[in-house]
This record gives sequence, C-alpha cells and structure tokens, in this order.
Amino acid sequence: MLPFFLSPVSLYAIYVRRCFAASGLSQQTLQLDNETTLQFWGPNPKFSQATQKKPSLVLIHGFGPVAMWQWRNQVQFFSPRFNVYVPDLVFFGDSTTKSAERSEVFQAASVAKLMEKAGVERFSVIGTSYGGFVAYHVARMWPERVEKVVIASSGVNMRRGDNEKLLEEGQVGKD
Repeated sequence: MLPFFLSPVSLYAIYVRRCFAASGLSQQTLQLDNETTLQFWGPNPKFSQATQKKPSLVLIHGFGPVAMWQWRNQVQFFSPRFNVYVPDLVFFGDSTTKSAERSEVFQAASVAKLMEKAGVERFSVIGTSYGGFVAYHVARMWPERVEKVVIASSGVNMRRGDNEKLLEEGQVGKD
C-alpha cells in the first residue's frame, strides 16, 4: 500500500492547489462572525491592484467534495477575466459554524457575508447542484449586489408534483 502522501488523491489535490495558485488565487479563511468561519480560494491579496479592475465571480460547489475539486477547469478559464472566489460552504472543507442553522438560506447568508468582508460590493454567482440552491438564495436575498446568476444541474424551481410526475413517467415503483 502506498503512503498517504503518494496516494492518487493526495497527488491530485496537490495538482489542483497548484492550478488554483497559478490562476492567481490563494487559500484564505475569514471569520464571518462569532460562530462562522469560511475557508475559500480568492484573489491573492498581494495583487490587490489588479483585482480592482475585474468583475467578481463566486463559484458555489454542490453537495460532495470541497469546492476546489469541482471548479478547477472553471477557475483556470475565468480567472483571467474575473476575480474568482471559490468558498467551501459551511460543513465542507475547513468551513465551520457553531450555529444550529443548517439551511440553504444560512449558506447564502454566509456567502454574502464572505463577499462583504472581502470588500466586494457586486458580483456574479454560479452554483451547481446544491450550490444552485445557495446561489438562488444569494440572488433572491441580495439582488442589489448580484449582477448575474447561473444555476446548473439544480432543481431550484421544482415542485413536489414534478418528482411524482418524473417517477410516474419513469415507471418507478410499478410492478
């Protein structure tokens, strides 16, 4: 068996971190309040002059691995044109809270606080899967701060009957 540092997962994580760093991002942590801390990848503070000239873009991951595993290709594509922010939602990576709150609305509020603390007044947001729900709530709750929204692979506007219709059409549960 390979030692941990030589495992394919560890090696790929090193590769992804280098891709993010090569895109001008650095891993950072911000304490949002007394209870919540978010870890994120964002523009390297050493290059703050360059970040003021580009629009800001937030990439919100789905339910699963930490954000950097889901957004490597997009970060490399968007970083020349945008100040890219890639937060790990609360309970993913090293983002934590002592709050009992667990909703998508809480996650959205955390992302909005992160952007406020980072000094970003206006931004666009992309969310995939679970991140689509969070992106939707960010845009709904702070329309004056959100320029554009992209929601991918997320059933944000689904109703209960939609699932029942899908199951019926797929003949799931029939003998």
